[in-house]
Amino acid sequence: MLDVERIRRNPEEVRTGLRHRGESPELVDRFLELDTAYRAALQEVEQLRAVRNQVSREIAKMPPGPEREARIAEMRELGERLAAGEARLRDLEAQRDELLLQFPNIPHPSVPVGPDESANRVVRVEGEIPEFDFTPLPHWELGPRLGLIDFERGVKLAGSRFYVLWGLGARLERALIGWLLDLHTQVHGYTEVYVPFVVKRETLVGAGQLPKFEDNLYHDVEDDIWLVPTAEVPLTNLHRDEILEADQLPLYYVAYTPCFRRERMSAGRDVRGIKRGHQFDKVELYKFTTPETSYLELEKMVEDVVDTCRRLGLPTRVVEICTGDLGFAAAKTYDVEVYAAGCGEWLEVSSISNTEDFQARRANLRYRPRPGARPRYVHTLNGSGLGLPRTVIAILENYQQRDGSIIVPEVLRPYLGVEVLRGPKG
Repeated sequence: MLDVERIRRNPEEVRTGLRHRGESPELVDRFLELDTAYRAALQEVEQLRAVRNQVSREIAKMPPGPEREARIAEMRELGERLAAGEARLRDLEAQRDELLLQFPNIPHPSVPVGPDESANRVVRVEGEIPEFDFTPLPHWELGPRLGLIDFERGVKLAGSRFYVLWGLGARLERALIGWLLDLHTQVHGYTEVYVPFVVKRETLVGAGQLPKFEDNLYHDVEDDIWLVPTAEVPLTNLHRDEILEADQLPLYYVAYTPCFRRERMSAGRDVRGIKRGHQFDKVELYKFTTPETSYLELEKMVEDVVDTCRRLGLPTRVVEICTGDLGFAAAKTYDVEVYAAGCGEWLEVSSISNTEDFQARRANLRYRPRPGARPRYVHTLNGSGLGLPRTVIAILENYQQRDGSIIVPEVLRPYLGVEVLRGPKG
């Protein structure tokens, strides 16, 4: 959520930010119109309250009689006007705050300006794209052939965009989750957190998922609880409505959750195999920082993710996201992608964002810079470390051998218990 004072004092800056995102700047005009009406109503209510208090003091000093009765009648009429004014004030405030929730974050000045992903910039590439003396297969052929992935039974159980992992396929997923959590806690300095896989409405509002993305979320209407679309949602709200002390920051958290999303998908190359589904596993990185250090912490989080891909031996590139391709809550984002040889694509395995104080304002996350100082909003950062399906894709496709087997990356062998993935017949 944007700072109200920022919109009031720098409306043109906010309009420009919205234009660069491809959003209508009319949102600013509608907000300022509501805000002006709200402030006028607030002033009127405050004046009526002041008059009421003054008249109440006068009545308390008056002796019984017609004059006192007249003043009491005047107070009743004033009370009715005040009640009507307060009701109007609450309505205007609700309208204004509802509109404020529709504002996306404003891009950081360093973000490249562009309309869509075509303007994203590759800023770093690591590792060599594997070369084969045979034609490498995509994972949607490798997985079923080795008995690791079962698309048909996934559809039978839950419908389109679901799948089943069998045997070593399931163990590979579990091994990756365990290794990722150990790496980030033991090497990168994050604290592991186990969070609920369902959350309340206000938790999603605090993370910036509601009201914007309601159609993409799975919702139990009766209990008004929601399946998490990402661990970012509960992690954002761990310290909701709290005031942290400066010496507690930065806080580094890591959590594993399954993720559930109802996004609409059309048939085609982009959704073939396990690249995009309605349920997937992810290990999420999250930071609470001071405003002064958040961009340094963003670069450190990018390095943590690149280091993760490096240890898996996956060709990696870092992409700086342009204004028109930024996520709703992000002020600046880097995508980390790995190359998958079978489908011949760079696949995003992590999107790493600094949301500045956008989420903190929605979730009322603050810290005290020094003892006795006025609380300030923290900055929050999030990134996948990593998303599992596309990481599995890259491992299967890049480590495949001519005989159809798949070499297990060295770091995963102690977790998986084997060095080679072979088919059902060995």
